[in-house]
Amino acid sequence: MKYHITTYGCQMNVHESEKIAGVLSSLGYDEESAEEEADIIVFNTCCIRENAENHAFGNIGALKKLKKRKPELIVVLGGCMAQEEGKAEYFRRKFPFIDIVFGTHNLSELSTLIEKRRATGKKSVSLKEEREEIEDGIVPVRTSYPNAWVNITYGCNNFCSYCIVPYVRGREKSRKKEEILKEVEFLVGAGYKEITLLGQNVNSYADGETRFPALLDEVASLRGKYRVSFMTSHPKDFSEELVAVMKKHENICRRLHLPAQSGSDRILSLMNRRYTRQKYLSEIALLKREIPDCEVTTDLIVGFPTETEEEFSETLSLVNEADFSSAFTFVYSPREGTKAAAMEGRISDEVSKNRIMRLVDAVNAQTREKSAKCVGKTFEILVEDYDEKKNLYLGRDIYGRMGYFKSDRDRVGEFVRLKITKANGVSLFGEEEK
Repeated sequence: MKYHITTYGCQMNVHESEKIAGVLSSLGYDEESAEEEADIIVFNTCCIRENAENHAFGNIGALKKLKKRKPELIVVLGGCMAQEEGKAEYFRRKFPFIDIVFGTHNLSELSTLIEKRRATGKKSVSLKEEREEIEDGIVPVRTSYPNAWVNITYGCNNFCSYCIVPYVRGREKSRKKEEILKEVEFLVGAGYKEITLLGQNVNSYADGETRFPALLDEVASLRGKYRVSFMTSHPKDFSEELVAVMKKHENICRRLHLPAQSGSDRILSLMNRRYTRQKYLSEIALLKREIPDCEVTTDLIVGFPTETEEEFSETLSLVNEADFSSAFTFVYSPREGTKAAAMEGRISDEVSKNRIMRLVDAVNAQTREKSAKCVGKTFEILVEDYDEKKNLYLGRDIYGRMGYFKSDRDRVGEFVRLKITKANGVSLFGEEEK
């Protein structure tokens, strides 16, 4: 028996798909890259942005013919879209060939739902309410070697006015420190070279008396040669203690993902971000003062309701003032059920598209300039993969920059010193330094 998983969204969803794969593996399924050859197909959905939803709708709808040809095929819908209010019933009406729908709090029930479908042929929907406790114990099938994702929190308490996450993922819960350290120690012992701690807001991690800086300190102190990174950090919870821990450990990546979202105080207030432009910039200044070579990446949204041209210009100026190395840029996407979705003053598509293009140009120009300064320098990269089209190995340095190089043997999972000979946008090319 074979399974195929289609994943939408961020690294947290990628790791959740690894857990889904773990459930399927325990039932005797093996991974299959082609949908047509699979016995069970799982869609792990994301509803944070409209594009992800539209892709999911299109891909699920395309299965109608395959399901008709293979009626024994089991089609499963999970993830955030399944947990949205009313969406499970909508999917059942629109795509009646879906066999199982399970919510974000019901992963532990997936094996039972599948066994029920195989034994009786009956369809199932499991959308239980949020649980108080965190269910550890599912062994993931990891697909990102030499990188490994480790959840430290689930859910979110921030309720940014544009964000659906608290409604579909629930309130924030922190895993026990001992469980996290045990998992990281196992992964390092198994040969994983970069451990990424995951949470909607890692900075607010709290397990009893242990806060995030103390947890990060312990994770980075384990034996072995490995890197530690984390995402995502919320500026409202950023602290001097966190910077001190990053400075203390050379194996903590010298990059911080700190979503700004906007450069305008009024828009930040409407977004319910609970910090100001000045507070954000003061955090960047603190980081740069203590760790001068640390790079900062961010998320930026344009076209939020009532955003003026002047306020957009404040976001543009923030790109330069904060000196971002790169940014994920988005046009505001209204999510039904959030406070922002009911706001007046929607920005037209034409204006939003114009603003996003200008923002992307500004970010890319800054990224190219930073990349060009790397030529002639040597960096240690962790080799992650082989690009068959380029015929080159690739990996990232401790700053998150991608480097490509040639080798006559498999280098995935190794640390390699790379002298940069050429920069092309965000990508660096070089030769291995012996």
